[in-house]
Amino acid sequence: MRFSGCSLRWLLPVLLILSLAAHLSAQNTKQPSGNAAELLRQDESGDAQVAPGWLRKAAEQGNADAQYLLGRMYFTGHEVAKNDAEAARWLRKAAEQGNADAQYNLGLMYSGRHGLAKDDAEAVRWLSKAAEQGNADAQYSLGKMYRRGQGVPKDDAVAVRWVRKAAEQGNTEAEYFLGLAYNLGEGVPKDAVEAMRWLDKSAEQGHAEAQFVLGMMYEDGEGVPKDDAEAYFWMNLGASTLDEKDRAARDEVGEKLTPAKRLEIQERCRKWVKAHPAIND
Repeated sequence: MRFSGCSLRWLLPVLLILSLAAHLSAQNTKQPSGNAAELLRQDESGDAQVAPGWLRKAAEQGNADAQYLLGRMYFTGHEVAKNDAEAARWLRKAAEQGNADAQYNLGLMYSGRHGLAKDDAEAVRWLSKAAEQGNADAQYSLGKMYRRGQGVPKDDAVAVRWVRKAAEQGNTEAEYFLGLAYNLGEGVPKDAVEAMRWLDKSAEQGHAEAQFVLGMMYEDGEGVPKDDAEAYFWMNLGASTLDEKDRAARDEVGEKLTPAKRLEIQERCRKWVKAHPAIND
């Protein structure tokens, strides 16, 4: 059976509700009255949300998934007052039970940008736990910690090793990072062909910086034959969200093309954006 993205947004919360219901039943905890539909709420985007009261009951009974979701709610301020201390408390409970998403989010909080006092060693500890379980976001974040020497000795090779794991799972930021690493020869031998391969993967997912760098490589003929038309296409896609200097560089490439060719490529860009609505929302 195939499920659409919309169907999956409904299915996953329902499955979670059934799991939490089984957990509460096993703990002899009185469950809320009403059927599953009444225990879901619709936000403006149409995504189903677990009712906070029941989520808290499951969290208090030790369900790691519920603890993680409750922590996320406190972190984002969704359906509860935003409270970083409560977010960290519930995320820690889930993280200590091995929930990789909670470990990743707790690691981010310790990075100093998300409510907790900055502690790079703790950030690395929790990101490492999540990364070792295969969490792609954690693998990418851990790689950046090694790249910057935050909480660990700076090590470009180890940084690339972790980022590669995330890139191989389709993490677009990791694909971009890995493409740059090959382009610059940081942590890996310089390899324009590999740089193009990873930048192309990231660019196809809508990463503006990757699109622009990919265009520059087509302009310079790095890893591919020089192609001003292809360079203009990718730079045109990427420059829309970049600065004036980047847009000027795109326009310089465009000047090498005929007006008719520029119009053709601009139409191709419009079609690309239309064909990738999830990326460009």
